[in-house]
Amino acid sequence: MDEGIFLPRLSQNLLKILDDDEYYDITIEVGSDPYVKIFRAHMVVLNYRSTYLQRILSTNRKKNDGTLTHVKLPNILPEIFQIILRYIYGGRLSLKDCDTLDIIKILIAANELNLQELVGYLQIYMIKKNKNWMEQNFNLVYKTCFENNSFLELQKYCNNFISKEPDKILKSINFSSIPEKLLISIIQNINLQMSEIQVWKYVIKWGLAKNPEFPSDPASFSKEDFNVLKNTLQQFIPFIKFNNLTSKEFSDEILPYKKVLPKELYKELLKKFLNLHPDSKLTDNLKNIDSKIITFQHVELISRWIDKLNSTDELTSTYEFKLILRGSRDGFTPDKFHEICDNQSCTLTIIKVKGNNQILRGYNPIEWKSERSFVTAKDSFIFSFKNGVDVNEHILSRIVNENYAIFNDLTYGPSFGGADLILRGDSGHCMKDSYEKQIRGASSETVLHYGIICDCCNYTIRGERWKCTSCKIYDLCQDCKPKLYIHLHPEDHEFKLMPHSDTSDFAPQFSVHYDVTCDSCKSKIQGMRWECTFCENYDLCQDCKSKLPNVDDHPNNHMFQPIGYPEVYGMSDDSEAICDYCESVCFDNICYECANGEFSVEEYELFQITKK
Repeated sequence: MDEGIFLPRLSQNLLKILDDDEYYDITIEVGSDPYVKIFRAHMVVLNYRSTYLQRILSTNRKKNDGTLTHVKLPNILPEIFQIILRYIYGGRLSLKDCDTLDIIKILIAANELNLQELVGYLQIYMIKKNKNWMEQNFNLVYKTCFENNSFLELQKYCNNFISKEPDKILKSINFSSIPEKLLISIIQNINLQMSEIQVWKYVIKWGLAKNPEFPSDPASFSKEDFNVLKNTLQQFIPFIKFNNLTSKEFSDEILPYKKVLPKELYKELLKKFLNLHPDSKLTDNLKNIDSKIITFQHVELISRWIDKLNSTDELTSTYEFKLILRGSRDGFTPDKFHEICDNQSCTLTIIKVKGNNQILRGYNPIEWKSERSFVTAKDSFIFSFKNGVDVNEHILSRIVNENYAIFNDLTYGPSFGGADLILRGDSGHCMKDSYEKQIRGASSETVLHYGIICDCCNYTIRGERWKCTSCKIYDLCQDCKPKLYIHLHPEDHEFKLMPHSDTSDFAPQFSVHYDVTCDSCKSKIQGMRWECTFCENYDLCQDCKSKLPNVDDHPNNHMFQPIGYPEVYGMSDDSEAICDYCESVCFDNICYECANGEFSVEEYELFQITKK
């Protein structure tokens, strides 16, 4: 054995340093009044064990007058910090005297101190050792892990539990404390063994629990009471399958709360239920859709678009949406798509983007084929919803260049236009080309503010950007904003929430593509480069691409793929940078994938639509 490792003795010796009264050079004030405790420690140990403390210490340099460095950690309880401090010094963690609530507190504190090794260990420990407690206190676990994106293992556990046993959560004694996002996930779950009227009752129960000052009888509600309850429940309404209710259930349970429903929805339901036998359901009139992504409200809006009606126009036709393919069930491969969907016409493709709630869709009125070609279609359209909840937040984009409406290829999934909505396996890209509008912008939850760095954590700001109104250049991300004590910013300075820059909503078109010339106008390509996927070494610039199919007699059935990022010619490692969108290493401020408008697919479904 060439190398000996003696960690136990090293750990013991380092722990003894904690009791040292002579060589400490920093004091740490932990907790908040009235429960505060002062800990003595050593800057060199803290500096190399916690990047969080390293950042604090960088602004609290050791003073020449002998005064000790002093820092404050008001968000951590002293007894929790004592456990973490022993881990920092000795690499040891004893949880035998800790209950699960204490372990959660240790986890949160470890995450604040950026002790990722400890964060990972504690998540696995809780899942393996404290299963019963986790189920009984699921609301707390869910709230904890989804308030912080560092707890990925706990998030995975929560999602699995929601999927497998949603009924347990609804029937728990802590139902009223369920977060809104969790309740939406539950009522969307296909494994929920509960009638629709029971779902409605739980949603109402949750809404009333959030407003305990309301009268017990809705007949006594004021107009303001109903408005407040409507705002409380507005995110849930699209996921209630009212068509699964009987006329009697609608009359007894829905009508007393009719004012929380959108006016148009209520009028439509009232008109249909009045014509039913008390024990009948709307199933034949308002067809339920077998979807994990969309609801019947989306179906009604899409039906109007198929008939080329406005969103507010009354439906003149009734359509049946028959599920023929689901990615999670049948597979995401192009082979499976063509096996199931070739020769099928009038189909709707629904795509849920991984990482946010965006939904992308496309309607194809003609048959899908495997032969590589563009196909003309006059009535095709693509569209998107910012999230799966609000049907009003949508972008509808109809075909402009009809000759490039649909793209067929054996190696591609359902694809629309030259680049407008392209699917290939469990990934795709979405950039305006043959349709009238760009349908995919960055989600406000995940988008990065291009070129704006947080002055606390030094990362590109993702999500909310907070700008100091007193300082010329000082910005914080949404994670660092509540932690003003970290960066010691003046307490009297106010911060303003800044809107997202329009220049970041879509992939920017960067610089010159080195040694790549447009084969039409013969100029060097700058910005978006379009590469023919049929021909070898045939490229067009953005201006010439827009003139297709009238470019140098180039074949009309050839497809072009967008390349927003210049290919690398002789670039050195010194030119590496961080992508301002996904924060991966790249050679400019944007990586190849983000420049191409690419996305990953969480789920996708394909429906055949028939007129009834």
